[in-house]
Amino acid sequence: MLKQGSTLLAALALAAGPALAGSATAPAPDPVIATPAPPPAPSSPDWTGPYVGGQIGWGNVDTNLPGVSGDDVIGGLIAGYDYDFGQWVVGGGLDYDWADIGLGAGNPTLENVFRVKARGGYKIGNGLLYGTGGWAQADTSTLGDDDGYFIGAGYEHMVTQNISLGGEVLYHEFNNFNSTTTDVDATTVQLRGAFRF
Repeated sequence: MLKQGSTLLAALALAAGPALAGSATAPAPDPVIATPAPPPAPSSPDWTGPYVGGQIGWGNVDTNLPGVSGDDVIGGLIAGYDYDFGQWVVGGGLDYDWADIGLGAGNPTLENVFRVKARGGYKIGNGLLYGTGGWAQADTSTLGDDDGYFIGAGYEHMVTQNISLGGEVLYHEFNNFNSTTTDVDATTVQLRGAFRF
């Protein structure tokens, strides 16, 4: 009887062995869900390169003579080159504006202004906030022309990598205009558009 019980137990152990050992293939691991990478930080455009364009706005001319002043439309062409240092941009440019700003009956008319300018600014997103200044030459109908200086500030926004739009305010001063005792100052406010290469 004991022998038969031992045989029965041995048979049960052999039959149960594979069942207790589990499946011959390992179970699939739990899926790993990857955390998505954060989107890249927006980068500001690169301002390095030449540009050409145009500007139009309003000019106000005043003198040290009573009643000799005037204001009217002013506009022209712009060209220059900027260099992007990362967060700061510096550059130089040329402006040529046509005007027809009369300074009163019998007085000269401002006919054009030429500028050689330097500028430096700080990038704000796709925009550039900058200061500017340089040499200016003003030409009049009867008083001749003279050299002076200007200072100002502006903001330019990169619409695409090749198109920028902005605005600029400049203050000009011409002392003893064309060797006379007349001092002339002018303020211009202009909208600008440029194509960048």
